[in-house]
Amino acid sequence: MKSSSVSQAVVSPYAEALMSLAQDQNNLDAIAKDVRFVGNTLSDSVELSQLFASPLIGANVKKGVIESVFGSQVDAVTKSFLLLLVDRKRIAFLGEIISEFKSLLRVIDQVSLAEVTSALKLSRAQEDTICDRVKAMTKSKSVELAVTINPDLIGGVIIKVGSQVVDASIRGQLRRLKSSLTAGV
Repeated sequence: MKSSSVSQAVVSPYAEALMSLAQDQNNLDAIAKDVRFVGNTLSDSVELSQLFASPLIGANVKKGVIESVFGSQVDAVTKSFLLLLVDRKRIAFLGEIISEFKSLLRVIDQVSLAEVTSALKLSRAQEDTICDRVKAMTKSKSVELAVTINPDLIGGVIIKVGSQVVDASIRGQLRRLKSSLTAGV
């Protein structure tokens, strides 16, 4: 889901502020680990996402949930940031802020994000091959794969890195074949 320009105007400053704070305190690794943990917890719990998104649930309840779920498991800076989001009524944007923070982290670490759509689950060797090709293509230090399974592809993969798309799917090949056959008619 693409963010609207309004939510992006809210999300970016918070993600950048957390990144700046983490760098200023030489605590980037710990904060990045916390952000991943919070993001995974949010992804795994629909109820938690709904609780944070609900304007009907009070700030004290949300702060209590943050304290009980994340309190002892995250750095004090991360916990303070989450509580600040509640105070500023921005906790509903937490998932988007986490995504933006991860994007900033990838830029700093020179990591490329490759969105891979595959007809079947990829083996470790196939993932490694894709990572090597993306590294060569982007000149990045490492590659993070976001793999989605789509049986409609029939076979093969579609790899998207930034604005570049490599369609090596059977569906894509059939579409290109159809296009070349109809162009010749």
